[in-house]
Amino acid sequence: SAAYVAYRVRYQRWRAWTGPFMILATGAMLLPFVPGLGRSSEGARAWVGIGRAGFQPSEILKIALLLRCADLLARQLEADPTARPSFRQVLQVLGVSSLACLAQGDLGTVAVFAAIGFTVAYVAGVRLKPLLLTFLAGFAGFLLIVLSSSRRTMRWMAFFDLEGNKEDYAYQVWQAILSIANGGASGVGVGAGTSKWGFVPLAHSDFIFAVIAEELGLIGAFAVLGGFVMLTVAGVMVALASRDRFGMLLAGGIAGWFGVQAL
Repeated sequence: SAAYVAYRVRYQRWRAWTGPFMILATGAMLLPFVPGLGRSSEGARAWVGIGRAGFQPSEILKIALLLRCADLLARQLEADPTARPSFRQVLQVLGVSSLACLAQGDLGTVAVFAAIGFTVAYVAGVRLKPLLLTFLAGFAGFLLIVLSSSRRTMRWMAFFDLEGNKEDYAYQVWQAILSIANGGASGVGVGAGTSKWGFVPLAHSDFIFAVIAEELGLIGAFAVLGGFVMLTVAGVMVALASRDRFGMLLAGGIAGWFGVQAL
């Protein structure tokens, strides 16, 4: 039903609502802090639980961020097609969104936000120097945040010695590797995998690839990765064929979003 609505409603109609949508999506980031409503996972309070169902407000903010950045840059291009657009407005929106995510303790989603903002800016023709300087500053801030927490630091350092840390900080990654290896070339069969029954704790979300690789094998894993490549390429093709600036930036941003999050 969501895909049908997206197909039937012309994307230009969303443009007038990018500002209010951005405000509402940013405000929704406070929901996980409401007692009895918010849920914590792996040190991040980023989920909202309603009965047995749940969702992440940051997923809504990703869409709002994409629409807002595309609209801001498209307005600059339409006002003066010969001038290169400024990155300042996008950076402000990106900064607010990232701070809201950091308040939840969700560092991974900040990287996706950055991918969306930087991709849209690059497609719009923003000069590379401000993009590069901002990226370097953001990367330095990312490292400082990681090093400021012993738990985050250990999770990153565990990658250098997975076997030595397989009982604690590298437990999830180690179990995922075992599940992927168990799949072999053709997999154990759909539904026959054991990783999703608690052996890989986050198999239902961040580590679902381990389940795919175990049940569908190397062939199925490559098919899934190939599907993401096709989606990304299709987004680039749509961006090149778009008739207006807003559509071009929207499609380019979606392509960057899918590509980076798949990686």
